[in-house]
Amino acid sequence: MQQTDTTPWYKQFWPWFLITIPMSSVVVGSIVFNFATDGTNSLVVDDYYKEGKSINARLDKVENAQALGIAADLVFENSSAVLSFSSGEPKDGTALKLNFYHVTQPERDIELLLARDASGKYRAPLTFNVQGKWRIRLTPMDDTWKLQQKLSLPQASPIQFRP
Repeated sequence: MQQTDTTPWYKQFWPWFLITIPMSSVVVGSIVFNFATDGTNSLVVDDYYKEGKSINARLDKVENAQALGIAADLVFENSSAVLSFSSGEPKDGTALKLNFYHVTQPERDIELLLARDASGKYRAPLTFNVQGKWRIRLTPMDDTWKLQQKLSLPQASPIQFRP
């Protein structure tokens, strides 16, 4: 006598395996479609002409930093950013702006306000994760000069700002 398999199809392995292949394609396709349609590209500038004209103003700020002979070193220690000037330190001791621009995720951009302490160093607490590739810009409150760097963090050695 021959024995027949009487278990229903939904308790078998192969029908579910064969259904899983096209269903995984549908799920992956919907995820890719969601990524493609979730918004505009924030890295593209809408008014490129105006942006191009402002490049000259930015270059003037770097030239001002060169004329003033400004050079500084930035170190991350104990969840804070510490900036010390090797030359051209501002005489008035007012706060400085330290901007972190993430190269691909503009929602991660951060601005820190560095305040001068009694030892003459500028400090600010770090309240975000600094890992990744960044463009870092150092400017005074009146934006008369600027120093900038492109780098990957974390970094053990001091970050040198030289115009």
